[in-house]
Amino acid sequence: MTRPADTPDASPARAGAAPLGRYLVVISGPSGAGKTTICRTVADRLGLPISTSATTRPRRHGETDGQDYHFVTDEEFDRRIDEGRFVEWAEVFGHRYGTPVEEVERARDSGDLLLLEIDVQGGIQIKRAYPDALAVLVVAPDAEDLRRRLAGRGTESEEQIQRRLQKAAAEVRMARESCCYDGEVVNDRLEPAVRRVIEWIKTRRNQL
Repeated sequence: MTRPADTPDASPARAGAAPLGRYLVVISGPSGAGKTTICRTVADRLGLPISTSATTRPRRHGETDGQDYHFVTDEEFDRRIDEGRFVEWAEVFGHRYGTPVEEVERARDSGDLLLLEIDVQGGIQIKRAYPDALAVLVVAPDAEDLRRRLAGRGTESEEQIQRRLQKAAAEVRMARESCCYDGEVVNDRLEPAVRRVIEWIKTRRNQL
């Protein structure tokens, strides 16, 4: 379940600036669709920062605290909810993820775009809080391709993979029915998918 926190002041940082939502680019999709790879590739090519989410899930091998996620305890996550420090947060497979208010404020202060790589629930909440945000849905070509990607990570059992496949189908339906996403990318080949997202972002940059 996703619960939006109190929305931070959405007033622009400087006179004549675009509304805060215009600085936010949401890239979301089911687990295994490739949103992380696309988001990081786009960030590298365009020199854009990526919002770092907070999560209660354990750190995986190779992940860095403060870079991949802000890894926090359940107690700390609860405290941040109570203090209104999340724009949105969601519980996914028993762990919680949230977008810190400070990350969104960074977009307002920087005057450039901020990439938010979050799940579909969070993406919808961000769009509803900031209708001017650019939201891109990343999907795999089909269920079998997604299953191969999830199995290739080697981090989950077959039962967990099946749960993620069911979750992915539900998320894609939810995203499409919400009408919150401005564009959809089928990630069958990375380079064309990245180029498409970059085209949308460049258009948005020119509108600031």
